[in-house]
Amino acid sequence: MNQGYTGMAAPPNPRRIAAYFGLAVLGALTGLAGALVQAGWFPGGLVLALLGAAAVFYGGRVATGTAIGAGAAAVGWLVAVILLTATRPEGDFVFGAGTGSYVFLLGGMAAAVICATVRKVPRPEPDSARPGK
Repeated sequence: MNQGYTGMAAPPNPRRIAAYFGLAVLGALTGLAGALVQAGWFPGGLVLALLGAAAVFYGGRVATGTAIGAGAAAVGWLVAVILLTATRPEGDFVFGAGTGSYVFLLGGMAAAVICATVRKVPRPEPDSARPGK
């Protein structure tokens, strides 16, 4: 029996959990792609990488209707980016110590916070010319 619970008080929903997991994977893939593109086609690649990350974060927010949707995508993105910043024993790493890398890291985090804290997701208004549709 549904008691009208919402948010964190609602019982776990397997479809919603799967959606959050999918958004985390999508966020990780976006972080990986952004890490490669932002340095390869500077400055256009940096703009493209940040727009892609923001689109995934906001898309997660709209798709689930909750801030957790944006947060799940952001967690996946952040885990991928942090793993890519770590140096390997061979001394190789994906991110260089340039301005573009720092802008990508900080800009992506700022986009995640903005998308997760958007007050309300806009809903399309009904068409006034066609009542009942």
